[in-house]
Amino acid sequence: MNYYNYNSKTSVGRRTKVWFFIFGILISVLFIFSGRKAMKYTSTDKYCMSCHIHPSADQSWKLSTHYNNQSGIVVHCTECHLPPEGHGYFFAKVKHGFKDVYGYLFKDSAEINWQKKKLLENAIGFVYEKSCTECHQNLFPVTLSVNGGNAHLFYTTSKDPLNCINCHLNVGHYDKNAAIHAHDTSFGITITSTEPPYTEPARVEKFENFTEMIPGTRVSFDMVALPGGRFRMGSPDDEPARDIDEGPVRAVTVSPFWMAKVEVTWDEYLAFFRATGSQGRTEGQVVTNKKTDAISGATPPWGAPDQGWGKGSRPAITMSWYAANVYCKWLSQVTGKKYRLPTEAEWEYACRAGTETPYFFPGDPKKLSSEGFGKKLFGPDTSNIASYVVYYNNSSSKTEEPSFVRSNPFGLKNMSGNVAEFCSDVYSADFYKSDSTGTDPTGPSRGPEHVIRGGSFKSDAVDVRSAARDFTKTKAWLVTDPQMPKSLWWYSDCIDVGFRVVCEPDSLVEK
Repeated sequence: MNYYNYNSKTSVGRRTKVWFFIFGILISVLFIFSGRKAMKYTSTDKYCMSCHIHPSADQSWKLSTHYNNQSGIVVHCTECHLPPEGHGYFFAKVKHGFKDVYGYLFKDSAEINWQKKKLLENAIGFVYEKSCTECHQNLFPVTLSVNGGNAHLFYTTSKDPLNCINCHLNVGHYDKNAAIHAHDTSFGITITSTEPPYTEPARVEKFENFTEMIPGTRVSFDMVALPGGRFRMGSPDDEPARDIDEGPVRAVTVSPFWMAKVEVTWDEYLAFFRATGSQGRTEGQVVTNKKTDAISGATPPWGAPDQGWGKGSRPAITMSWYAANVYCKWLSQVTGKKYRLPTEAEWEYACRAGTETPYFFPGDPKKLSSEGFGKKLFGPDTSNIASYVVYYNNSSSKTEEPSFVRSNPFGLKNMSGNVAEFCSDVYSADFYKSDSTGTDPTGPSRGPEHVIRGGSFKSDAVDVRSAARDFTKTKAWLVTDPQMPKSLWWYSDCIDVGFRVVCEPDSLVEK
């Protein structure tokens, strides 16, 4: 009896375990099935569009070559915005899904700057390189142009990591304002003014503000007389967000000079382009001219250097440091004055305008910065900086006209923000430590890159401080230039750097 009971209990226990096991398998299968079904459903275009409350995203997708093409093949949302299965697909889906749900529940889509999301540096975070190469396995099809072949060869042989969207940023979402990657031989040719051109430049007889006039055009610009003086250049060790190349602080004296009230505008730069542009010439060709003092200007650009934002009084962008330097030589020639790029010391003196604080207006970089989890939730302090600076928090991901901001105490606009500005100095991270020049320092004698100052519409508040330094990145800024050799005149991959000019007092007309 005991034996029977024992075996009965054992049989019941085994049967129970078997049923639990079968039930567990069924639950697991159901979970896996429902999970896969859920994964599949949440990866459809319809679901993506229902969650991503993005103005006209579906329309721009359907106008793009990923949808509107001759083959009729549709590239779906997740084929670009998630990696292929087996390459971290699940974890990427969880990561992006969490951010999407959070944004859907807690953010107002009307307050999201979608234009910023489309910038290359942001798009790299949610367009997967492996997905691009998984779909486009033959990088050298028979229909590829010569320039396209050169670009793809560079992509496959470069030691530096590159992304397909460097060149194909708008292939998935059509943007009518985006620069078209083609030779723009008609760029800047149209002249809209019907007024008679200036016949002579401004006559300057004493050191005071004046308005320069470019002969042969209707273009003029304001120059501000800066008295020069002694100031403390660089940032102290305790300045928030300072970089090591900003110090040590040193006393520097600059001589009097004139500086342009605003950055060189498209109106100004296109006057130079029309007068000197080498239409029909390609990069690397030697240009001869009967006039030995004639200046050979820029070749036609590829794409739209103004990015479709408009020209006029907006700052000119995408030209190289070399092009900016040639512009100054041309401007000196047509006006009879000595125009050039500012030295780094002149630039900082002009930006500070007599102040020794992080900005020329009151402000703590820690409170103004957007960096940090707390700032993502509650936002930075923008009450004061937004009236003086075009930067990440108040820009529309593009340059603005001078009227957008107030002047600094010297009467100069956009010294901080809008576009970063070329200086004449060669960049050196430790030059402040080694240089003992106390009056009108000019930087190292040689080096591969040049100083840029001021930050831009892309910059966080900490990067538009008066002492913040940066430098040109020539190789990185020419990645997508299809030409061999690369352009001397235009940066294909830099849309937030421009320049302003200074004029030397030697330009005074003798009485």
